[in-house]
Amino acid sequence: MHIAEGYLPPAHAVAWTVAAAPFVAHGVRALTREVKAHPESTLLLGASGAFTFVLSALKIPSVTGSCSHPTGTGLGAILFRPPIMAVLGTITLLFQALLLAHGGLTTLGANAFSMAIVGPWAGFGVYWLLRRFDVPLMVSVFFGAFVADLSTYCVTSVQLALAFPDPSSGVVGSLAKFGSIFAVTQIPLAVSEGLLTVLVMRLLTQSSKGDLARLGVLPMKKEAVAR
Repeated sequence: MHIAEGYLPPAHAVAWTVAAAPFVAHGVRALTREVKAHPESTLLLGASGAFTFVLSALKIPSVTGSCSHPTGTGLGAILFRPPIMAVLGTITLLFQALLLAHGGLTTLGANAFSMAIVGPWAGFGVYWLLRRFDVPLMVSVFFGAFVADLSTYCVTSVQLALAFPDPSSGVVGSLAKFGSIFAVTQIPLAVSEGLLTVLVMRLLTQSSKGDLARLGVLPMKKEAVAR
């Protein structure tokens, strides 16, 4: 998913950076409010960022000759909502570009738009919709993480197709090629990430019930609501 340093034409790199900037700025304000209002959230915020960093740093060679990896953004989006995940995801991508040579500074905007913005919003949207229909929590978490992962790669395919249209079939043909390259390995990876996210959420429901209730993931106790 990480588009390499210098791979995008300058105009595309600038355009994606401009597109991502308002979401990140909004996320900074949301993150600041969350920390000020609930300092106890700091540990869980850090854990969400670390989860994203570790999973998205894994580079798994695919049968198509490219590399794929989980994204880890679904968990943070479910816990703290997509705006905050836009900040955590962008920070993750920045450190990976500087320390691991994953992605790059010129492509940070494009990578942030796909992994830190679209992925969390798509995943949270699916999770929210399923919960509104009373789908069990862990099933909703699985599909939220699954969609957050897979939608990231769909957007990356669009970004690459726009930057490098096929000489004969144009953007549509290029999108089909890039999409097929990523889809071969990303679907099983998205399933794996969904299962791992469910496991982490199960652990959190045992150790951090109060935080999850405050964040709206778990229902609040009746006595707490009465107060």
